[in-house]
Amino acid sequence: MENYNIIIIGAGMAGLCAAVEAVSNNVRVLILEKENEIGGSSLLSGRYMAFANTDLQMQEGIQDSTEMLVNDLLTVGDGANERSLVEAYGQHQLETYQWLIEKGVQFHAVQAVSGHSVPRGHQITPKQAIQTLFDLANSNSNVTFLLNADVKRLRKNNEGKVTEVFYVKDGKEFNAIAEDGVIIASGGFSKSETLLNAFAPQLKGALRIGGKGNVGDGIKLAWEQGAWMRDFPFLKGTYGFHPSADGPRKSQGLVFYKGAIIINAEAKRFVNESISYKLIGTKALEQSDGITYQIWDQAIMKESVPGDALYDFDKLLDLGLIEQANSLSELAQKIDVPEKALLETIQTYNSDVSKGVDQQFGRSTLTHNFGNPTTISEGPFYGMRTTVAMLATYAGIAVDEQARVLNPYNEPIEGLYAAGELVGGFHGAGYMTGSSLGKAAIFGRIAVRTAIQNINTESLFVKG
Repeated sequence: MENYNIIIIGAGMAGLCAAVEAVSNNVRVLILEKENEIGGSSLLSGRYMAFANTDLQMQEGIQDSTEMLVNDLLTVGDGANERSLVEAYGQHQLETYQWLIEKGVQFHAVQAVSGHSVPRGHQITPKQAIQTLFDLANSNSNVTFLLNADVKRLRKNNEGKVTEVFYVKDGKEFNAIAEDGVIIASGGFSKSETLLNAFAPQLKGALRIGGKGNVGDGIKLAWEQGAWMRDFPFLKGTYGFHPSADGPRKSQGLVFYKGAIIINAEAKRFVNESISYKLIGTKALEQSDGITYQIWDQAIMKESVPGDALYDFDKLLDLGLIEQANSLSELAQKIDVPEKALLETIQTYNSDVSKGVDQQFGRSTLTHNFGNPTTISEGPFYGMRTTVAMLATYAGIAVDEQARVLNPYNEPIEGLYAAGELVGGFHGAGYMTGSSLGKAAIFGRIAVRTAIQNINTESLFVKG
């Protein structure tokens, strides 16, 4: 049995940020990743991190602030968020953005995405970010990474502190001691039919495209130690995926945040397209056979962003996932919706946009409080069949602003911390794009700081 200061379960964004933070504090760390590669669902993300008042925003003339970011998170979460978690995010967000840059993570551009009052979606390349953080941690002599190491149980010591971790590697059972804390950062449960059927039966029709290891085992580990749950009533799928996304390619396009409308099989709009794609997903699953389409014109098509995971519409067209037509009548035939109904829907929408009032659903922006809708009138015209997917669950165990796991009485479970997707309470009833990777980085670092704050430096373990 080996002893460490900290044991981290999971090597996605949260676990790797925790590992790098631990390196900076000269503590001995073991990272256990049950898959044969690092990254988890972080590699499947939409590539955005939500930060405010950054240099990238200033270069674009974008006026933002921590207060605006926090207010947007609370608004999108419909006030169901744990305010202390959101405020902790706000307190540490700019510092974490600068820390990531210092560590070598590259930010490419800023976009307005779901839930943003101003453009604050800072685009990364997930593989570059994950590999950079891994290389930093793995190069330190105080850090041990074990892949294909499946954690099975946790155990408290005689004083009631979670310290012992049992795991299986290469068919053999091992255990290790974490003197100062166990940090669970093992992702959600988007690939667990058992948990999804138990907590979100309404999402039965959604694609399952999360990381293959996301089966909720980290949540179960915490439950056994007495952890409470948060946000399970708000479980929702993500709208914007082509039905082929359940294969190797996770094809996604959020054209509606650039001005497209969303229709059902009857060619009727059914939702305000500017709201969170989680809320849109709920409405989409209620439509006949779950069939919906995004519809837009050439003016909106020109808003395509090359290389962007959410906004590269030209790539989706090249892949044959978008239908193109010279007229709306021709488009109706290609996507097999009633021609007359589609023409009426577009005519009504265009008339409302021209008047500045969407009488059907109240759309007044492109996304959240940002951007102005435009008419759909410039051919050629485009349509993409779009569906809902379970990419991430955003519900899980209760933590406080110090990343300490809480029991049902809001008391910290000594020695147990959590960060990343398996944490509940942060998002509330909705979801702001970029806040998942953002909270993973922020609370991964916070978890380490909390765990080691009482360490006597003379007792630190250092590899020989």
